Amino acid sequence: MTTTDDQSDAQTRLRKINLTVLMPPVLGIGILLIIVDTDTWLDRTVLAVGVATAGYAFVHWAHGGILRVAVPCLALTAGVWLYGALASDMRTAFFPLLVVGPFVVSRLPRRRIAATVALTVGGAAIGALRLLVTTGGAAGTLLADVAIPGGLLLLASLAEFPNKRFYDVVTDLERARYREAELAVAGERMRFASDLHDIQGHTLHVVKLKAALARRLVATDPKRAEDELQEIHDLVGETITRTKELAYAQRRLNLTAELENAKNLFEAAGIGIDIDRRDDPAPGQSELLGQVLRETTTNILRHAQAERVRITLSASGITIVNDGAQDTRPVLSGLATLTDRISDAGGALTVQQQGGRFVTAAEFGAAAPVTGTEIGEEEPA
Repeated sequence: MTTTDDQSDAQTRLRKINLTVLMPPVLGIGILLIIVDTDTWLDRTVLAVGVATAGYAFVHWAHGGILRVAVPCLALTAGVWLYGALASDMRTAFFPLLVVGPFVVSRLPRRRIAATVALTVGGAAIGALRLLVTTGGAAGTLLADVAIPGGLLLLASLAEFPNKRFYDVVTDLERARYREAELAVAGERMRFASDLHDIQGHTLHVVKLKAALARRLVATDPKRAEDELQEIHDLVGETITRTKELAYAQRRLNLTAELENAKNLFEAAGIGIDIDRRDDPAPGQSELLGQVLRETTTNILRHAQAERVRITLSASGITIVNDGAQDTRPVLSGLATLTDRISDAGGALTVQQQGGRFVTAAEFGAAAPVTGTEIGEEEPA
């Protein structure tokens, strides 16, 4: 993420393009002025220093660091213009200042308008000093050494303000892109945490129930207790595998396996289970419905004193109804997360609590059904 002092990647690339495209003309004009507007080697040397300073400032501007060299560059280019006005006949000696000045004033953090006025007035005032040494007409001097330099400095500075605003917009867009990427990473982390909760939380509840059952059976039915312990061992091994698959984004939840797991889990907890499997949903929807079933199973074991659960699966969705619901609805954060996922996939997830019954329904292509059928009764065809 960029900071106030750092430049965005896009902004840096744009400035490098400007450096590549505009630097040759700037240096070319400077060299041309050295050739055509100087009479002595001293004039050539002074103007060459000014052009080199302008090029140096241009490079720093292209890399976003013009303010770090603003003072020496402005001092040198102003000195070149002062030399041209008082000690030489170089009327274009203001060119280095024309390059450096607008870059600096447009990048100031505040009072840019005041700095622009100061630059314009200062450049014109330096040119006006020629009136002290010239013997020509005052009108021509005012035009060539005061009005033209001052006007060009003003226009160049004002032209830099939209350029600066353009770079600010580019920076804002780049930062927005970074924020979007960070939000995507955060969303993926939340998805991973939710999936990990689905795997580990569900398994731990199953292990807890089976361990309690095996503990009760040790004295009365050692063989079945041994079978339960073996199932715990296998379940832990399967969970380790699923966790690894999740870490490598390879996990694909199997709805059939989830139905079987839910059946075994409810039976182990002494809860009656009815499964009405009318049809199979599409593969992508099947994974989401499997997550709904897994989360709902965990919630029933955690929050309800259920005696019977009915699961109805169709091509368009799943409905899970249980009795023994609490009078107050618990906070079901897992289902809240799944609501957004199912909505993004074009479906709807609804829950309803009424008369000790809790209905969880996920449906694709239509509103989620909330059936009034009593648990344990057959629904009408």
